[in-house]
Amino acid sequence: MTPTPPADNQLDSMLKETRAFPPSEEFAAHAVATADRYDKAAADRLGYWADQARSVLSWDTDFTETLDWSEAPFAKWFVGGEVNAAYNAVDRHVEAGRGDRVAIHFEGEPGDSRSITYAELKDDVARAANAFESLGLAKGDRVAIYMPMIPETIVTMLACARIGAIHSVVFGGFSSDALRSRIDDAEAKLVVTADGSYRRGKPSPLKPAVDEALSAPGHSVEHVVVVRRNGEDVPVHDIDTWWHDLVPQQSTEHSYVPHDSEHPLFILYTSGTTGKPKGILHTTGGYLTQCAVTHRDSFDLKPEQDVYWCTADVGWVTGHSYIVYGPLVNGATQVVYEGTPDSPHKGRLWEIVQKYRVTQFYTAPTLIRTCMKWGREIPDQYDLSSLRVLGTVGEAINPEAWMWYREVIGANNGPGNPPKEHPAPIVDTWWQTETGAHMIAPLPGVTATKPGSAQTAVPGVEIGVVDEMGTPLGTGEAGLLVIKEPWPSMLRGIWKNPERYQETYWARFGDVYFAGDGARTDDDGDIWLMGRVDDVMNVSGHRLSTTEIESALVSHEAVAEAAVVGAKDATTGEAVVAFVILRGDAEGGDPAQKEQELRAHVGQEIGPIAKPRNVLVVPELPKTRSGKIMRRLLKDVAEGREAGDASTLADPSVMQQIAEDMRAKHGADA
Repeated sequence: MTPTPPADNQLDSMLKETRAFPPSEEFAAHAVATADRYDKAAADRLGYWADQARSVLSWDTDFTETLDWSEAPFAKWFVGGEVNAAYNAVDRHVEAGRGDRVAIHFEGEPGDSRSITYAELKDDVARAANAFESLGLAKGDRVAIYMPMIPETIVTMLACARIGAIHSVVFGGFSSDALRSRIDDAEAKLVVTADGSYRRGKPSPLKPAVDEALSAPGHSVEHVVVVRRNGEDVPVHDIDTWWHDLVPQQSTEHSYVPHDSEHPLFILYTSGTTGKPKGILHTTGGYLTQCAVTHRDSFDLKPEQDVYWCTADVGWVTGHSYIVYGPLVNGATQVVYEGTPDSPHKGRLWEIVQKYRVTQFYTAPTLIRTCMKWGREIPDQYDLSSLRVLGTVGEAINPEAWMWYREVIGANNGPGNPPKEHPAPIVDTWWQTETGAHMIAPLPGVTATKPGSAQTAVPGVEIGVVDEMGTPLGTGEAGLLVIKEPWPSMLRGIWKNPERYQETYWARFGDVYFAGDGARTDDDGDIWLMGRVDDVMNVSGHRLSTTEIESALVSHEAVAEAAVVGAKDATTGEAVVAFVILRGDAEGGDPAQKEQELRAHVGQEIGPIAKPRNVLVVPELPKTRSGKIMRRLLKDVAEGREAGDASTLADPSVMQQIAEDMRAKHGADA
């Protein structure tokens, strides 16, 4: 009899039966990274990173010192070395005879597609570098990039790196005010943008936001280069130049310049903050090293045969590290997709996986939970048998979503075929804009993976869990996640604000980096993330993790997705307020009865103290275009305030509906 994949409601019982999934013997036998990575790094951490730097990068000048930490917390990695990021990402692959290998399979949302080889990408980057230099751009100048997910965006980033200009990518969903504040802080000389993109089948503008951002005097911008993407009419100003009038006719010959290992590569501004934007600065040699090493090892990359796909946007650090620099330095073939996962239909992601025979798929837990809500019958229609490593990024993944990902996506062996005996392993990654690259992640050929745990520090990284005084904590004790030793891809500061850098990350524990996240370790020493420290609620003196409560809610068969926040409460100090999306077959019925059922479920899963004060059933959660849930807006509503700035949401109207529903159903408490 042909076995059938487990139904969604069977996953809970599977979760209780086993909590760890070792790699198959075949996978382990052919793994890129083996257990000796840990042994070598433990024996000589700096020697390990020196060996890795020389193995993954081509250095114009070899470094003389691996780490200079004499002026902590300002690190210098691979001191004296000279390297060029664009050469390492493109030229050297062509020189090695791999010019015909596809670098990028581009899929536009309307259905247009093109494949770009490394030889073609090399020519494109050279033309763009020559074009930007013709506009007066030079080493050290800053470039603001406000672009959709199209190949020209990646070309622009690499052209800046080739010249030594510092790029600052601003997410295309940000407002004109947010763009202007970042332009001003970086003192950008050039802006590269597009007329627009596509969003769920309709043209979505970008250039008008640039025009509005630059409408007030006093900015530093001398030129704006505009890519024609959606063909919509846009105003053309004196400082504007069309990409197609400037770049294509440039020479494909461009002499790159080696840069010091510590030369700034990019500034990336953290979002969601009030006041002055915080420009995270990353430099070249150390960042490239750790991105390439972790991309290779975390995803078991075999570039001569794999097709890798990260669904992030380059406006975020994931796009920088695991779309642009890590994969291209490793000579990978990858998919770049412009659009949304449900346009023109809810099977779009799996259609692309099937089309290109994608082997590694790296995405956010939010997207996985969205696909859970849509139902497994959608991915079951597609042949996903090529997938051999799955990854998650952006936030801790709840165990139920992890299991769904494994059994529905990782075990998919094509319609009508029995599921894979050994589903694709899942690599749950923890890192930050500030860390630059993976810091906690399993090695898929070594680790027995656990649903919901990022598990262990990558080789060469030292992680700890401490209390408020910095004292190491024991097994099971909830505390603060810290990084105990400097690492190659670490941020080198906050742009133009060294004092803020020291105060934000290093003031609490001295030369130990405080990540801002809560964590605990289990009996095996594996790390479980508990969310941001400010997402750890104090209810009647009990520290409760929003992540744990969200996982408990999603473990209920009726819940597709959940977001939990803490709200001020006169009795308990803080109260738990939950916002949930129901699965399609659970919608309808008495909302009050459903709320009580879910409250009781959380009480049973975690304990009575964790029961939400309010549970609000909502049709959607407030998310940015990259899929991040904006919990601060939900907290505003839960505490009876007017919701803050919702301009970066994919659908700003969602918050208005949630606020109205909260007032109608829980007015007295809200």
